[in-house]
Amino acid sequence: MAVLPYKDHQGAKKEQVAEMFNNISKNYDFLNHFLSMGIDIRWRKKAVKILKPLQPKNILDIATGTGDFALEALSLKPEKIIGLDISQGMLDVGKEKMKKRGVEKTIEMVLGDSENLPFEDNSFDAITVAFGVRNFENLEKGLKEMNRVLKPGGKAVIIEFSKPKKFPFKQVYNFYFTAILPKLGRLISKDSSAYTYLPESVQAFPEGDKFLSILKNTGFSESKCKPLTFGISSIYTGTK
Repeated sequence: MAVLPYKDHQGAKKEQVAEMFNNISKNYDFLNHFLSMGIDIRWRKKAVKILKPLQPKNILDIATGTGDFALEALSLKPEKIIGLDISQGMLDVGKEKMKKRGVEKTIEMVLGDSENLPFEDNSFDAITVAFGVRNFENLEKGLKEMNRVLKPGGKAVIIEFSKPKKFPFKQVYNFYFTAILPKLGRLISKDSSAYTYLPESVQAFPEGDKFLSILKNTGFSESKCKPLTFGISSIYTGTK
C-alpha cells in the first residue's frame, strides 16, 4: 500500500507529493540543511565525485527540488544540466537560485513527471536523484524511464534515506526521526503532514539489496550501494 502525505485527501500519490512540496517550498532549503545538520551537503558532494571519471556533458537531475544536486554537479563542468521536478513551487525557488548564481543558462529547471520523462531515448550521460525515488508513485516505472533516457554506458547516481542498523545509533536516530523531526518540520513549514510523511516513506522504502535488485530488474547493471553516515542514507549507482 502506498504511503501518502495526506491520508485524508483524495488524489494519487503523485498529486499529493506535488501538493506537499508546493506547500513547503519556501522553507524547504532551510529545513533540509537544519534538520540534517548540513550532512546532506556532504552526501551530494560524495555522489557527484562518483561521476567524475565519466565526465558527463549532459546531466538530468530528477526530483531536483530547488536544484541543490544540480548546482553541486556544476563541478563536473557539464555543458547542460536539466533539473526536473513535479512541484512548480520548488522549481520557482530553484529558478531564483540559479539566476542569483548566474547559472540559469547551464541549469534549466523543467516541470515534469519522473515516470513519464519528456526526453528522447539515450539523451543523457548521467542521471542524479537525491531523496526523490521513494516519492515515485510507481518506483519501477520511474527507474525504467531513467534507464530509457540514459545513453548506453551512462550512469545513474541515487541518494536515498536508509535505516541505521547498529546500536545505539539506530535507537537515537529512530527517536529523532520519528519524534523530534516531524515536530520541528511542522513548526517551521506549517505543513502538519510533510514531515510525518518523511519517516513513513523512508520506513516503506525497499533499501539496500532490495533496491539493488529493483535496479537490476529495470535494466541497470553494475549496481552498487554505499552506506553513508552510520547508514542514515545510501548512494546507489547503476550503469546502462
